[in-house]
Amino acid sequence: MAGTGRTVRVATLNVFGLRANWPGRRALMSAGFARFRPDLVALQEVVANDQARQVLGDGYEFAHHSERESNGEGISLASRWPISAVHEVDLHLGPRAAGFACSAMVAEIDAPGPVGRMLFVNHMPDWQLTHEAERERQAVAVAKFIEELVGTTRRHVVVAGDFNAAPDAASVRFWTGKQSLDNVSVCYRDAWAAIHGSDPGHTFTPENTLTTTAEYGEWATELGRRIDYILVRSTGHGPSLHITECRRLFDHPTEGVWPSDHFGVGAVLAIPARSKGADA
Repeated sequence: MAGTGRTVRVATLNVFGLRANWPGRRALMSAGFARFRPDLVALQEVVANDQARQVLGDGYEFAHHSERESNGEGISLASRWPISAVHEVDLHLGPRAAGFACSAMVAEIDAPGPVGRMLFVNHMPDWQLTHEAERERQAVAVAKFIEELVGTTRRHVVVAGDFNAAPDAASVRFWTGKQSLDNVSVCYRDAWAAIHGSDPGHTFTPENTLTTTAEYGEWATELGRRIDYILVRSTGHGPSLHITECRRLFDHPTEGVWPSDHFGVGAVLAIPARSKGADA
């Protein structure tokens, strides 16, 4: 059942398509999502037929980005609350971004009060280790689109996804307000860092044997990185939603089966309590 109070439960996961024992992985994902009970879910590398519904079940509205790989994979999102509009942001910003379904989608969500109307963004920029310049341009494009859509209104914004970059990368530093790019600056609070501080919290790691073996062994030398995020937009005085919980999801195997080659991230966000000195 969807939350109807002052909290929003958010999850993100790179599903890894239909590879590597999909029936076994699907069962683990379905059970994990049922336990966490997210209201909003960002999925990456998900086939746009019924794969998202297979792992999440009924009770959600789904939206699928039109940009897909040849095997049907791309990004999708799900909401327990009505989706009133979906916007796609073009991330093919330069010749090196061609050939990959890098994409972002911004959904307008009609959440119940007191949360109210909000934006939920699924962001998946370019993946190659050598393409940080592309990820920087893509981050700026999505952030500018969000700011234009929000305008002067007061509404919450949550950005989630597989950012394909570690916290010290320029694109992630841009999102979290630690540096500007192209004369643009924004500030989003990183849910993992808000709860766990400097704990690395790797989500793409050789601890997970799918990470180093499933893609023809191409990630055999991977040391581990945190590249999957849930971020909450800040205005001048901080984020509009308080991060009360953040955890890794799908971070262990069951009978030798890993749910995906990534670990997911789940967060619980809450309407902050007003201080005693706040205006009524």
